[in-house]
Amino acid sequence: MVFGKEVRLNRITKQGKLLCVTMDHGVSSGPIRGLEDMGSIIEKIQEGGATAFLVHKGIIRSLKFCPSIGIIMHLSGSTSLGLAPNLKVRVSSVEEGIRLGADAISVHINIGCKEEPLMLEKLGNVADECDKWGIPFLAMMYPRGENIKEETDANVVAHVARVGAELGADIVKTVYTGSPDTFKQVVKSCPVPVAIAGGPKAKSDKEVLEMAKGAMEAGAIGVTFGRNIFQHDNPKAMVKALEAIVIKGYSVNESLEVLKSG
Repeated sequence: MVFGKEVRLNRITKQGKLLCVTMDHGVSSGPIRGLEDMGSIIEKIQEGGATAFLVHKGIIRSLKFCPSIGIIMHLSGSTSLGLAPNLKVRVSSVEEGIRLGADAISVHINIGCKEEPLMLEKLGNVADECDKWGIPFLAMMYPRGENIKEETDANVVAHVARVGAELGADIVKTVYTGSPDTFKQVVKSCPVPVAIAGGPKAKSDKEVLEMAKGAMEAGAIGVTFGRNIFQHDNPKAMVKALEAIVIKGYSVNESLEVLKSG
């Protein structure tokens, strides 16, 4: 028997792999470069082969077309203008996401800051609601705050990812630790699939593709990249290159050729 979560997971993945473009930055950072026209960038990334995109509820409401790829609705937020940017508060509900046609729900949790307890409570509650409604739950788990000395330390990242899984996430998104060998520790110790975040804008396309390839070699389910896609000169081509790695298993050099071909 196929259940609701399985049906919806299939809508945000392809061949069991996730290539998600995260575009929730409008709340935290405003209409930054690449996200001025949300309809246009969504069209480009779905043409490139993304399996899903992640946005806040207002963006889903404002779309003038029905996307052909999976929709992940983000449930939490804070702004860079506020006094507590690390505290991600709840700004929507699972039920609202379902009403808007979302295929999955996500929240952002920062581990290691003074506001951590409030976010842990939110994480557990949202996981319960997602189970109730049969909708997949992606937890963005970040080591970030006053008590974190090194955000890419494999032991720290493994702990943070494990928290997401232990409190009910179906997929955990977290930072890449820098190499396949160290990230294997994170994947191996997390009982649910793990995807990597893209982080800040990379210095080169090759760096982005190498990060994606390393994560896949370590056993990740895929990637959830933002700026390194929507701020690229050719977002559609970058998605195609990432699809070559994440879905098709291409090498970095082969995917660079895909990128060059547009």
